[in-house]
Amino acid sequence: MTVKNVFDVAQRAMTSQLTRLNTVASNLANVNSVSGTEEGAYRAMRPVFKTIYAENTKDSGLSSVGVERIVQLDRAPERLYQPEHPEADADGFVYQAVVNTEEEMVEMMEASRQYQNTVEVISTMRALMARTVNMGQ
Repeated sequence: MTVKNVFDVAQRAMTSQLTRLNTVASNLANVNSVSGTEEGAYRAMRPVFKTIYAENTKDSGLSSVGVERIVQLDRAPERLYQPEHPEADADGFVYQAVVNTEEEMVEMMEASRQYQNTVEVISTMRALMARTVNMGQ
């Protein structure tokens, strides 16, 4: 897996931000979920990014980003006493998902901005390429 050109850089960047947005969506969808066990409680996810270099990085200067893996955040779920809940354990406790809504909104806004910035770069490159082609006419 290597970076070939500027459009490849942009494609990888957009794909990585889309993965980031998908994890945020999953986290927000599970914000109020509960489980009968601490191990079963939903934990927020985050993508771990890695740098991907072109084969000729010294000459081209090209590198991009990719998603190496998706990890769960290591946070303890909140233990709530709800004996009437169908998921409650023998002691009447449920374990609520560990998702911070405000943190997820910041992640979403940042990923969205990064995605939009990359779209703008592609649009500018296409316009410059079209102008270059038209110069010789």
